[in-house]
Amino acid sequence: MRRRACSPPSTRHRKQVLRVSRPNLPLGPSQRFCYLVPMFPLPDLTRLSPAQTRSISAENPTGEKSKGAQANPGDPGTTPAANDLGKGWKVRPCLKDLQPGQTVTLTDIAGPGIIQHMWFTVLTDVHRCLAIRIYYDDQPHASVECPLGDFFANGLDGLALVNSQPIAVNPKGGMNSYWPMPFKKRFRMTITNDGPKAINEVFYQITYSLEPVPDDVVYFHASWRRSMTTREHPEHTIIDGIKGRGHYVGTSLVWAQLSTWWWGEGEVKFFIDGDPDDGPTICGTGTEDYFGGAWGFVMDHATDMTPTTYSTPFLGYTQAVYGCTPREQAKIGPRPPQHNLYRWHIPDPIRFQQDLRITVQALGWWIQSNTYQPLTDDIASVAYWYQTLPSQPLSPLGPMNQRWPR
Repeated sequence: MRRRACSPPSTRHRKQVLRVSRPNLPLGPSQRFCYLVPMFPLPDLTRLSPAQTRSISAENPTGEKSKGAQANPGDPGTTPAANDLGKGWKVRPCLKDLQPGQTVTLTDIAGPGIIQHMWFTVLTDVHRCLAIRIYYDDQPHASVECPLGDFFANGLDGLALVNSQPIAVNPKGGMNSYWPMPFKKRFRMTITNDGPKAINEVFYQITYSLEPVPDDVVYFHASWRRSMTTREHPEHTIIDGIKGRGHYVGTSLVWAQLSTWWWGEGEVKFFIDGDPDDGPTICGTGTEDYFGGAWGFVMDHATDMTPTTYSTPFLGYTQAVYGCTPREQAKIGPRPPQHNLYRWHIPDPIRFQQDLRITVQALGWWIQSNTYQPLTDDIASVAYWYQTLPSQPLSPLGPMNQRWPR
């Protein structure tokens, strides 16, 4: 039987990553391949669209048409650097003086629409102090709750360089998200300073499109977790408590190593739709394997055991920090080895129809006996997924003494 040729990528295909899968739909091989198209197919740029593009920043806090660059020197939150040039010349480039405990609503957008791009930058020592939360439609609790840096796979020290498809972090600390975030009625995003000091400047820009969204659209979620594993149970829960239908699309992870030698022997497990505790549907073969690496990320075991970092469209090991800079050494002394990694399940989303739980084991290696070593390590992770609403409340971030990096 002759199979139908794969049609060119279109807006319909582009939004498949946002839609609930239909597992019983019969598809031929070529059609299944079409389902896994890039997030941003270039052919879409050759077609007209009735969508309206808007962008929110400190220079246009509402995103309204013709409302950018309206601040005058001397207005609240403006910079004296613009006093000579006046209105229209970078008068209010950032959110200023975010006080301890203060929450600011960055966006409150009436739908339907889709968030297309977010950019943030802050000083390098406040990434865990700032918490972002995203609320959709009429749901009272947040669907995204995460420290700012960790959301952008930049939670170790704010100095990661990430060159991936949905997340890019560029010098120095320019953090970009291209995760599509559709909404039907409302999109509200807040930022909170949970740190002990005022944050003088928060730069941001959030670009979105006002347009209809499909009936079967699902909503972007992200949740941060942190735990200290134990020798009795050396396992970190990346996410649990997800209820509904959707697909899991990514993991970012900061691993503070509190033992010597190798740290990444543990398996990543996906418990899908009622799996028992001892029976995950998906079980990997090692932590570095899950993030697309192998053999400890080491290129030459005979001469140099230093791991090699990398950043690719869907897989990355962006930082392997084994010591202090001279400045850090004078300030804080030695530091434990720390690792920053990500994996995006964009070509291979993990579908679930009822519920989902994901764990990673903390296992090293006893070189004396060639057996696994249970580790007591400090692991922080962000889980990213799309699902139907209503969704379950997320785990709270906790106070700063549960968030400070090692």
